[in-house]
Amino acid sequence: MTVAIREESHLSAALTPIRLDSLTSRVRGGVSLSGDEVARLVDVNNDGLPDLCGAASELRDFGKGRLVTFSPKVFIPLTMLCRDFCGYCTFRRDPDTARDLYMSPEQVLKVARAGEAFGCTEALFTLGERPEQRYPEAKEWLSERGCQTTLEYLVEVCQLVAEETSLMPHVNPGTMSRRELVALRPYNPSMGLMLESTSPRLYQEGGPHEFAPSKRPRVRLRTLEIGGELGVPFTTGILVGIGETRMERIDALLEIRKLNDAHGHIQEVIVQNFRAKPETPMGEAPDAGSEELLWTVAVARLILGPDMNLQVPPNLNSDDYEIYLNAGINDWGGVSPVTIDYVNPEAPWPGLAELRNRTEAMGFSLKPRLPVYPEFFDRAGGYLAQSMRIKMSDVTDDKGYVLGGIERYAGTN
Repeated sequence: MTVAIREESHLSAALTPIRLDSLTSRVRGGVSLSGDEVARLVDVNNDGLPDLCGAASELRDFGKGRLVTFSPKVFIPLTMLCRDFCGYCTFRRDPDTARDLYMSPEQVLKVARAGEAFGCTEALFTLGERPEQRYPEAKEWLSERGCQTTLEYLVEVCQLVAEETSLMPHVNPGTMSRRELVALRPYNPSMGLMLESTSPRLYQEGGPHEFAPSKRPRVRLRTLEIGGELGVPFTTGILVGIGETRMERIDALLEIRKLNDAHGHIQEVIVQNFRAKPETPMGEAPDAGSEELLWTVAVARLILGPDMNLQVPPNLNSDDYEIYLNAGINDWGGVSPVTIDYVNPEAPWPGLAELRNRTEAMGFSLKPRLPVYPEFFDRAGGYLAQSMRIKMSDVTDDKGYVLGGIERYAGTN
């Protein structure tokens, strides 16, 4: 696979501290930086990176303080069948290579209860997109269980986990219609959909999304927009290193900000680095470097402001994940003491004791949270089933964090 990458200029020197001070002062005051202002950050080179990261870190401290969160979870890969073919993905399977077409309700409950025993609070459902539209085997499996679509089955197992365990579902099933979002809402305090990129080049011939109709930016943006109209707290984010340019990353972040300005429902933005995987079309592509990821995280903080929750996955940066605290993040995302990361199986989660130690060594405290952030409890509570509202209240302290704190987990591994 070849991905055309537009060369970007790095002719100008790093922005001076005075200019960055002016930008951060305006953002602290509630001003959103314009696209033209943010575009100037494209030219910040590695020499200017410490100042850029310092400005972003200052904004994070202003909005979030020195508290870093994570969500103790289990990862439930409901189905690895998928209608899409992304150039970097090893998660998807065809029917003849999948161990199971779908996880059964019994299998789902077994994983959820294992997480419950460890004190996890999130059941992350990740799955391939609408496989019944490509594979007759998937359609038949669903029909035998009284479902027409994968999303219908997802609603059933979310309800099962919500009613039979103490865990809270958080679905990440790809694009969704309004009807599907409404059906999932009662059992999901929050949901997720990675925007990934807004670049049209990436789904043109030779791009990583050429054969992935669900990755069209307008389709993903529409799902996020409907989520906002329905008041659902959403996690979204971008992928770094799949052929996009810096300016295209900025465009994606500006689109996320625009959605949040309109609906106030984006609870978290993930800045996720690409990792090349053998036996994929992008298997020989270089991984996203730490300098490029630091730049992207810092720019995301400047665009999204001091109050946004910003995440970098620690398992994808195991050697040095703590350095991203110096670029403005305040969250590690879902971390599991029970299950692997099925999307990135080569990248084990850090142990929770290690995560605490490396976070505290940087001058931060670490707390577990629910899949929905405390500041979004009221929004989610407006549509959740009564049993889910009670469950959220039972497992959180007066500030909305998981009862028992990190001490509840850190000794387990």
